[in-house]
Amino acid sequence: MRERRRLWPRVLVGVIVVIIIALLGGYWYARPLLLTGTGYAAHNECALRTIGGRSNVEADLPSNPLVPYLRTTDDEASVRASVLGVLAVQRAHAAEGYGCTVGAQAPELPEPTRVLDSNPVLTRALVPPPADLESAINRAFGDDLDHDAKAALGTRAVVVLHEGRLVAERYADGFTEFSPQLGWSMAKSATNLLVGRLVHDGVVDIDEPLEMGWADDASGAITLDDLLRMRSGLAWDETYDLGTPITSMLYLQRDMGAFAAGQPQEHPVGTVQEYSSGSTNIVCKALVQATGQGADLPRSELFAPLGLSRAVWEPDGAGVPVCSSYLWATPREFAVLGQFALDDGVVGGERLLPEGWIAESTTAEPVVEAEDSGYGSSWWVNLRPDGTLSKPNLPADAYWMQGHDGQRTYVVPSADLVVVRMGFSPDAPDLRADQLVIDLVSVLG
Repeated sequence: MRERRRLWPRVLVGVIVVIIIALLGGYWYARPLLLTGTGYAAHNECALRTIGGRSNVEADLPSNPLVPYLRTTDDEASVRASVLGVLAVQRAHAAEGYGCTVGAQAPELPEPTRVLDSNPVLTRALVPPPADLESAINRAFGDDLDHDAKAALGTRAVVVLHEGRLVAERYADGFTEFSPQLGWSMAKSATNLLVGRLVHDGVVDIDEPLEMGWADDASGAITLDDLLRMRSGLAWDETYDLGTPITSMLYLQRDMGAFAAGQPQEHPVGTVQEYSSGSTNIVCKALVQATGQGADLPRSELFAPLGLSRAVWEPDGAGVPVCSSYLWATPREFAVLGQFALDDGVVGGERLLPEGWIAESTTAEPVVEAEDSGYGSSWWVNLRPDGTLSKPNLPADAYWMQGHDGQRTYVVPSADLVVVRMGFSPDAPDLRADQLVIDLVSVLG
């Protein structure tokens, strides 16, 4: 009997140890996914406060079982996010002119180039939609829907440029023409413009093989053009899930471009088109290496010439702009980027892109295998290589920027039209953005 009494404490301790080991093992297995959640939360809160000037940070958190367990604390320089205050801690560090960077330490960043409001589109008074456009814009905001459906649609801004002039705009409550919003993957199309600036200045050659510390010898043939067109052949998975390259890159890696460049070569270079945020971050790492400008590169080469004073392109921990995802700008500023493309890179009579750059960039080239054949040089295009249309109801010459949660900037050369639609729409069955463009082309084209 005494032996049994002495045995029970040992058994109990053993059970507790096993439970602790199981919990630790489960946590360690789930830790990458948890860090994705806390990294997203830290960056979201830091950037919305620092760049967007907003305090309702929960409005930009997608529905997720982890959300109720997230805890954040912030000061002037950073935001700390965790699960229940102690697990999977991530920090986002704020810097003037550069937004926020997720990482254990703040990156070393140069003095940001001063950018002035020099673009007339950005200095005009708020333009209410004229009567002939109002119904189309109201539909894009879901004014005909009930409260829940309108909230799910989540439209926050519509801006319309016609013949280079601001002709209509509307903003949701809490947003104005001065409110920067995150464009997500619309940044990829802006990256194409940034590359074009450097090609025009003779700094880079898009057809020259890059030296990026590739994992495989076969990757040595990869060019900027291959990366912009998503045909590098590097292994990639854009799925936001446990342990995928995209979540590891955005929330676990200090040097995102180096991480992407270290992926194995899965296909021969130039044969397979596969969408990859990693490819775009390799592009900007290569641009930083070529120019030595670091995080200030977009400000000096793109924002300043176009007068985009509120635009912010956030860097990674290595001080390289996260060109795949983290471009913030007002909807008017995204419209200016679209107009810049429509004008083939001419601003105020000065050519800033190589002649024909946009025509070439918005031409989808055939490959052996394509994830989406309607993709050009980091622009989504309507005309596919086989002559069919990605969106049959839109003009054949239409092309657009496209970002997560419903961000769009459409360019329709035949109608001399630029249309921006921005919002938070993770649950919207139909963004109504294509229909908006169709309606505007009908009225203005």
